[in-house]
Amino acid sequence: MRLPRSAAGWTIAVFGVLALLMGAVGLVWPEALLGMLGFETPASRAAGDHTGTFLMASSMASFNMGVYYLLATATEWRAFFRFTVVFRLVTFTVFSIAVLADIAPAGFFGVAAWEGVGAVATAVGLWWDDRRAGPKAEGGGSVLTAGAAPAADVVR
Repeated sequence: MRLPRSAAGWTIAVFGVLALLMGAVGLVWPEALLGMLGFETPASRAAGDHTGTFLMASSMASFNMGVYYLLATATEWRAFFRFTVVFRLVTFTVFSIAVLADIAPAGFFGVAAWEGVGAVATAVGLWWDDRRAGPKAEGGGSVLTAGAAPAADVVR
């Protein structure tokens, strides 16, 4: 796999690698992942407690998402980059509310912060890339608008 070709691509690649790794940790060593997130890891679980099943599904989703992000990086799929900014901000909001409403432990705010910081970093990367390309060069546009596809959106 080639290295990212843009600032925004680097932000997506970093998130992709971390999502893939955290998903793998959750699949191989779920107790470690629960501990990192601030959740209790009792020695045994009560009947009907499907924490392990849910964690396996979430970890597999994270692993797959990492692969999707790395594919988007490899193809410099800037429309995907813009899409992630909006939905990572939504994720930040939902996860933050979960912590503030005592639905999730305080340690889970780290996940929310990661999503928010990642969204902002990608937005800044998109802005920087557009700025380097020049005013409206190659159909560039706002960070959060689709506009005409820049040349970097072309799959090579």
